Order: sequence, then structure tokens, then C-alpha cells
Amino acid sequence: MFKMNISGILLNFVVGGTVTAVIVGFEESGHRILSGLAALVPVFTLVSYFFIGANGNALAVSQHSKFVLIGTLVSWIPYMAAVAILVPRLGTNKGIGLALVLFLVLAGTYVGIVDKFGLFK
Repeated sequence: MFKMNISGILLNFVVGGTVTAVIVGFEESGHRILSGLAALVPVFTLVSYFFIGANGNALAVSQHSKFVLIGTLVSWIPYMAAVAILVPRLGTNKGIGLALVLFLVLAGTYVGIVDKFGLFK
């Protein structure tokens, strides 16, 4: 059952929006190292894990982190490689769009396999 309180939603929104604004601000002001570092901070998992773990559910945090770790290898790394290769060749919008399609296919396949075999429960 999906259950989340309004304060959790608002905190995720504020933190995510703030980090996104900081990343763009650093990049636009020429601070590429700071922009890259800020982009590497796992904001969404960090905030989510604090909320999941707040109810004393350490096992759920652990299982979710394993799911995300493998999912990152399966879908995120190929996505980022595709962005790096496609954007210079096709332009920003087309390159990111195709990379996102690749990500969705790989992530969807991964989630389907995890669900079918009941992994990370």
C-alpha cells in the first residue's frame, strides 16, 4: 500500500528543486566542478531512505539500496554513456531523448525481471 505524508512530499520537492537549481546555477556561472559534484549527490535516495528508515525499517532501506545499485548498473550507466555519445552527434534534445528511451527500455526490463522473480524482498 502506498502511503506518504505531506511533509515527506514537500521535503522531497524542496530538496530536489534546490539541488537542481544549485546544479544549474553552478554550471551557468562556470563552476563546472561544483556543478558536477552537486549532480553526483544522491538527493532522492538520500531523502527517501531517511523516510523509509524513520519507521525503523532498516531491512527495507537495505533491500531498496540493493535494487537501486543493480538498477544503476543496468540502466543508468548505459543512459549516461548514451548521453555522452549521442548529444555531440545529434544535439541536446535528440541525444537525451534517445538516451532516455534506452534508459526506459533497460529499466523497464530490469523492473520486470525483479518483479517476476521476486528479488529484493
